[in-house]
Amino acid sequence: MNYYNNNPALKFQLSHPLMQKIVALKEQNFVEKDQYDYAPRDFEDAIDNYERVLEIIGEICAEIIAPNAESVDHEGPQVINNRVKYARGTQENHDALAQAGLYGMSLPRQYGGLNFSMIPYIMGGEMVSRADAGFANIWGLQDCAETIAEFADESIKAEFLPRVCLGETCSMDLTEPDAGSDLQAVQLKATYNEHDGVWYLNGVKRFITNGDAQIKLVLARSEEGSTDGRGLSYFVADNNFDHTIKVRRIENKLGIKGSPTCELVFTNTPAKLVGTRRMGLIKYVMSLMNGARLGVGAQSVGVSQAAYDEAIAYARERKQFGKAIIEFPAVYEMISLMKAKLDATRALLYETTRFVDVYKAYEAIEATRKLTPEERADYKEYQKLADGFTPILKMFSSEFANQNAYDSIQVHGGSGFMKDYACERIYRDARILTIYEGTSQLQTVAAIRHVTTGNYLKQIRYYEAQPINPEFHSLRKKLITMTTLLENSTNRVTESKNPEYIDFQARRLVEMAGHIIMTYLLIIDASRDDMFRKSAEVYQRYAEVEVRKHATFIKNFDVEQVDKYKIA
Repeated sequence: MNYYNNNPALKFQLSHPLMQKIVALKEQNFVEKDQYDYAPRDFEDAIDNYERVLEIIGEICAEIIAPNAESVDHEGPQVINNRVKYARGTQENHDALAQAGLYGMSLPRQYGGLNFSMIPYIMGGEMVSRADAGFANIWGLQDCAETIAEFADESIKAEFLPRVCLGETCSMDLTEPDAGSDLQAVQLKATYNEHDGVWYLNGVKRFITNGDAQIKLVLARSEEGSTDGRGLSYFVADNNFDHTIKVRRIENKLGIKGSPTCELVFTNTPAKLVGTRRMGLIKYVMSLMNGARLGVGAQSVGVSQAAYDEAIAYARERKQFGKAIIEFPAVYEMISLMKAKLDATRALLYETTRFVDVYKAYEAIEATRKLTPEERADYKEYQKLADGFTPILKMFSSEFANQNAYDSIQVHGGSGFMKDYACERIYRDARILTIYEGTSQLQTVAAIRHVTTGNYLKQIRYYEAQPINPEFHSLRKKLITMTTLLENSTNRVTESKNPEYIDFQARRLVEMAGHIIMTYLLIIDASRDDMFRKSAEVYQRYAEVEVRKHATFIKNFDVEQVDKYKIA
């Protein structure tokens, strides 16, 4: 069993036409081929490297992480002497990946990384999540190292990045008891000691994923007397030796039980400033959060895949009234829609990742030389696309993961409610996906400006112009009609010039845009490979109903009616 080799949809993404550009930019035309014996010599060599590593991850996921998932769910982590002890299976998972050298995949080779693009890293995250969504929160937080690589000075990079590549884990310590989504309210204090030239952290953090990690990125208030985001800076702290960070408790959660979610107390914890003072929230956390939301997208797709796998396996085996239940329309319709939602969000995941890959590669190049005007224009375009696609990816993938987990239990019937079947655990694990790293409501806030400014519409028109197989022309005609409904609905809402009314209708407009985008992506993929044909057709029908539903609601709704929804 191998989670890479048994999923052709992953291999398909490596063959996307944009991969040539991504690899060339990431490798800067293969300048390191003579410096490192494991650096690729050309594009084909790079893809071969990606595949070999993905096969190793796929094997570890199928043979170690997935079999451990149930025991980890039951055992969970413990707090012993103010430190976290992982469940036995969690430690085994981590050791297997660390020993295989699979941490730090996307980090530069000079620090011991593989210098991979984000695409294979996100694929790894998807496979790990398919095996155990909780462990994905330990694996995925290596993305914190990207923030260090991008913004920290060289001495910090040299100290911490090689440790990540050797398997030390990371955490991003942002939220506090009175500062959840509102990070401007963070109060943990950072004080600079002039005598020894060190920053010290004091305060409490709560809901910290993998909270006892060795390497910690901490958002703290560095500016005395400040009350908003402009008084916050970002710090890296070493949690290996000094015992100044204590785990007060591990939260008792609904799901992802293998992932220790901690309340922490910092007492004169020495730390190093990342980047520039006062930019912690404004610049660095925003960058980190976008990466985290991409990670939750991978986690959500992995959970969707796991839910679908459990549903279709059970439906093929379970017999009622003399035949397998997958032969009943009520069941096969449900499972085909699960597959369509899975394929749609996976298409959106890797499209978004490609956008991130390109603009991040340009940022790395810019650190070594000035970009040409053409390169800068390209960089800005891909950055804008990544900024627009990240919130809809996070929202749709997490919502669909929850829906697929729900439907997986429904396919199992009464058995799905029992702990004998994995779908029960998958259902509990899925619930957090729409909440952490920004709720679906917050993703709507981030995405709506891309509707009202026409950014999504511009990309939809780009997809509309792409060559597709003639058999999908009828679907494209329907999508053009759906796009007109989006335009008309957007105009009706924005013409009101009423901010509250725009916010009220925002979720509907964002969902309309997302459904259209994902349908186009599926049709384009289906034109390249027939394995996506059924999902494209099924999802288009589903999307059309949703778009028309929202358009009808907006058309028949007046601004004054908002008051009817207000709670006294």
